Amino acid sequence: MLVELAVHDLGVIDDLSLVLGGGMTALTGETGAGKTLVVEAIELLVGGRADPVLVRPGAAEARVEGRFVVDSQELVLARVVPRDGRSRAYIDGRMATAASLAELGRLLVDLHGQHTHQSLLAPAVQRDALDRFGGVDLVPLLEARRRLLELASALAALGGDARARAREADLLRFQLDELAAAGLDDPDEDAALEAEEECLAHAQEHIDAAGRAHAALVDDGGGIDAVGTALATIAGRSPFSALEARLRAVAAEIAEAAVDLRTAGEGIDDDPERLDQVRRRRRLLHDLCRKYGDDLGAVLAYRDEAGRRLAVLLAHDEQVAGLERERAGVEQAEQVAAASVGVARRAAAPALAAAVGAHLVELALPKARLHVQVAGPDPGDDVTFLLAANPGEPLLPLARVASGGELARAMLALRLVLSEAPPTLVFDEVDAGVGGQAALAVGRALAVVAEEHQVLVVTHLPQVAAFADEQIGLHKQEEGGRAVTRAHRLGPEERVVELSRMLSGLPDSGTGRDHAEELLAEARQRRSGRVADPRTGRRGARR
Repeated sequence: MLVELAVHDLGVIDDLSLVLGGGMTALTGETGAGKTLVVEAIELLVGGRADPVLVRPGAAEARVEGRFVVDSQELVLARVVPRDGRSRAYIDGRMATAASLAELGRLLVDLHGQHTHQSLLAPAVQRDALDRFGGVDLVPLLEARRRLLELASALAALGGDARARAREADLLRFQLDELAAAGLDDPDEDAALEAEEECLAHAQEHIDAAGRAHAALVDDGGGIDAVGTALATIAGRSPFSALEARLRAVAAEIAEAAVDLRTAGEGIDDDPERLDQVRRRRRLLHDLCRKYGDDLGAVLAYRDEAGRRLAVLLAHDEQVAGLERERAGVEQAEQVAAASVGVARRAAAPALAAAVGAHLVELALPKARLHVQVAGPDPGDDVTFLLAANPGEPLLPLARVASGGELARAMLALRLVLSEAPPTLVFDEVDAGVGGQAALAVGRALAVVAEEHQVLVVTHLPQVAAFADEQIGLHKQEEGGRAVTRAHRLGPEERVVELSRMLSGLPDSGTGRDHAEELLAEARQRRSGRVADPRTGRRGARR
């Protein structure tokens, strides 16, 4: 819910901060005090149109910030409307688009009145509301549709064109033949061939080097003789006993190395024919990598995948026939499920209309008719709420209802029946054209909705404001030669004075105050259920 709202330089509001609680909060004040600007500010927060004309004269920009709490998590939305240029949006201090703000706002706030941000005007929301009201079981239908999409995807993957399948199969055969002819089985073959090529390409140089190294060790005066001379010089002398042992080990190592050098040199084969074979094999491997993968491992993986794909294509007809048989069965199940949903929706529609219609009578729309239209073929996805607010008027979609007050009351009636809604509901102009007992009914209905949602209502009617859990008074005053809006939460005594003003225009009237206190007591009794509504016979709110 919206727990804090800050507004700067918006119309007559220069600096306004409201801390809001749950339940029902009424915003009251004289006409022009800035109540609707508070609603405009909330609309900006949830992605509403930013009109530069809203910027307070003399200010460069208007700024609105709102702190929401959703599932114990805080979320801060902000909107800046400059006098010139495009508006800016922020979510938790980070820049965002107005579209992102609107998408998020639809989950947080629903505006009811002369505004466009009303979720119940959306066809998809109306259809979902009908399904929830009627307990329509969508699971079989959704499951059938999901399976149909999977089958369509599987058939598309098999290839829907016979010529395309033939061409793909021929290409795969050619590639698999080419890979089979190469005799690939070792992903490290190229690395081994690279080492062999290097050896063969310099074979004679390697042989000569081995010979020279061997001679340096074994020829007269070579390494072995030098070590033997040094060993003979220190042999038997106690200070060099440790070194004598090391020299004997070195002598043995040199002798072994000389043998290995001779063996290695003799093992090198200067074979130009083998070198040519190795080079041609490596060119083939590189050519295959260029076509099928970055390395031989990837080439081998492609070979395996191509083999599986060719097998699928060769078994295409059989697989297609199996999938087509399954699709025919699922299509039949989808039609049955769609018919069932259509029947359930058409059965629930009159019941929903009747339930809402009963509340329309309470809310001073006694002649209004609500019709829930379920159109289109089964499952009847084209759900539209139609309203005729007055006798003789045609049924029209809710979005085309001309009067904002009538639309707001119709929405209030729907909210009394449909509990699913964003956590914060804002009602503006909900009391337009009503008074007396009807106004009390509107106030009580708002209180009922506030049992499950945070409700903010802008009202001129004391009968509505009396039902609020909290009341915020707004007034306009002159400061520094300019009009500014100020607001504060009304205490019990201040609330009596404000209701007295709303009742008689005389806040200090003793009679008015008596009436205000009586009205507050009446509202408390109706909310607690001790007094039955004289129009309906119902006792109090649903708490």
